[in-house]
Amino acid sequence: MGFGVTFSPLVPNEVLWAALAVAVIVAALLLVIRSRGAMVRAVALGLAALALANPSLTREDREALPSVAVVVVDKSPSQGFGDREKQTEAVRAALTQRLGRIAGLEVRTVEAGQADGETDGTRLFNALGAALADVPPDRVAGALFITDGRVHDVPAEAAQLGFAAPVHALITGRPGERDRRVQLVSAPRFGIVGQTQTVVLRVEDQGTRPAPAQLTIRRDGETLETRNVMAGDQVRIQVPIPHAGQNIVEIEASPIDNELTTINNRAVVAIDGVRDKLRVLLVSGEPHAGERTWRNLLKSDASVDLVHFTILRPPEKQDGTPINELSLIAFPTRELFQQKINEFHLIIFDRYARQGVLPVMYLDNVARYVRNGGAVLVAAGPDYASPTSLWRTPLDVVLPAEPSGRTTEGPFFPTLSDLGKRHPVTRGLEGADSDPPHWSRFFRLVDAHADKGTAVMQGPDNKPLLLLSREGEGRVALLLSDHIWLWARGYEGGGPHLDLLRRLSHWLMKQPDLEEEALRLAVRGKDIEVRRQSMGDDVEPVTMTTPAGQTRMLNLDKSEPGVWKAVTQANELGLWRATDGKLTALVNVGPANPREYAEVTSSTAVLSSIATATGGDARRIADASGTLNIPRILGVRSTDTYKGEDWLGLKMRDASVVRGIGVLPLFAGLLGLLLLIGSLAATWMREGR
Repeated sequence: MGFGVTFSPLVPNEVLWAALAVAVIVAALLLVIRSRGAMVRAVALGLAALALANPSLTREDREALPSVAVVVVDKSPSQGFGDREKQTEAVRAALTQRLGRIAGLEVRTVEAGQADGETDGTRLFNALGAALADVPPDRVAGALFITDGRVHDVPAEAAQLGFAAPVHALITGRPGERDRRVQLVSAPRFGIVGQTQTVVLRVEDQGTRPAPAQLTIRRDGETLETRNVMAGDQVRIQVPIPHAGQNIVEIEASPIDNELTTINNRAVVAIDGVRDKLRVLLVSGEPHAGERTWRNLLKSDASVDLVHFTILRPPEKQDGTPINELSLIAFPTRELFQQKINEFHLIIFDRYARQGVLPVMYLDNVARYVRNGGAVLVAAGPDYASPTSLWRTPLDVVLPAEPSGRTTEGPFFPTLSDLGKRHPVTRGLEGADSDPPHWSRFFRLVDAHADKGTAVMQGPDNKPLLLLSREGEGRVALLLSDHIWLWARGYEGGGPHLDLLRRLSHWLMKQPDLEEEALRLAVRGKDIEVRRQSMGDDVEPVTMTTPAGQTRMLNLDKSEPGVWKAVTQANELGLWRATDGKLTALVNVGPANPREYAEVTSSTAVLSSIATATGGDARRIADASGTLNIPRILGVRSTDTYKGEDWLGLKMRDASVVRGIGVLPLFAGLLGLLLLIGSLAATWMREGR
């Protein structure tokens, strides 16, 4: 409760000050000339002037507000090393008990720094600011952090805290901790497929002298190299980029004795493989309506380097003229099919038949090229059913279907086979969901018997239309109709020719996204999506391994033909692994090398500057043996230092809130009338003596 006097003048301030001046002057003159009753008259004048000021007595009913202290508990992954979690809970319990004994103190406890798969580093001061968002600065008593000291959002100046109170840090862990980590110096984000990229790194030992380390380098789970290095030395590693898409490179260092953790002994680099140029050789056996469909498709892709030859003179027009005299530009068969054949990523035979242009030995080279990892696409027409068919060449050993010698003439709708609905090349083609499919008809199909490969599209009577086959290290596709140009021309509404032919060519060139059997991981916000592609009827459960080494078993649900999915929470930064026993997939969540694991040894140095600037302290709570020494917590006032040898202090505040106000006007009503009349009566009585 408090009392005071307030004024509410009955006249303007100028009039009030003038009246006061007149009263003072008159009173002074009366006192100077020693007039009879001068003192009584002066009092009467003063009361009259005071009445114009209208004074009031006020009474305030105040309620004291408690000071607020915040305990911030570090729950970051690094707090799980050693016995830090046990120490943290012991300190937390002790602080709760000791702070509860301080009268007039409100305690707020917040947990911060939990791994969420998005935030990089331990951010405790953000949590402190959120806990004090509704607290005025003059009520803050201070903050106590229970942490290993590795905090990544420490303010540069104490003024940035927004309050003037001590900050204390109670550091978990033990002195003399040692750890080894792999630090990336530079790492590329992209690499050309078929070339190598350089990763520069350094092995660092903390808390001990640098020692030799064994480095193991893996790419997509496959060990590439093992070498011995010295901690502290800069190391350069050459990594081949074998395929397009993401190449996950792991660099793991051997542990040291009594190491705090081995989780940061591994660094991860994700290099996206991009193709410089796709070299494609297109050989058209004769001019026909669909010839430009292939050429337009390949020329529209800026990443494709196309070599195209068309044979203008078919076999039935032979007149004995030597081939080298019929060519406007000589067909460099020896250069293309013997010397440089391995430089091509894809060879397309478009309605090509034996006609003496390519010697048999060169077609044998093509078969060998496929087995060694090359890709061949045969777009067949009536030529494939003729006696000069490519089947009757050394290519027959890699082609997936033998022609019967007949062709089916007549309209039909190409449809997806049961396997085609699952295969990545044809799955989900636009228009395939309806019956009949929502695309135009074909009018010719080469009858053939498929003795290997996968028929993903079919014609009338379930005859194979599009066959995909693997031969050795390479791949072969056989399209048994030359009417796909009807889709390109928009006949009867056309069809998804661009999507189909691009998928087909990319599958032939081993694009990872189009593999029939594949296990992939993708980060979707705070989750990891597990995607399993398979041609089978069901798939096995997937075992997920977190960066910390914990495992989760996931059952996948079928989302569409040939695709099963599952989702799990990505609550840790680092490299996640998934395996179903046959396939393995990797994905990195967050930055390649999280700050949380960059330095894991406990330290008082990071928080000591902000603690000292606020009058607080940063100290360890355990000695080398693990014995805890938790300081006393005291509430103190009027001091600049809030620490002692065995105690830490909080700044207790005197904040309060007004709950009620009482006002008594002195010159209002009967009281004011009596004061004025009494002063006039006293003056009259003095004059009457």
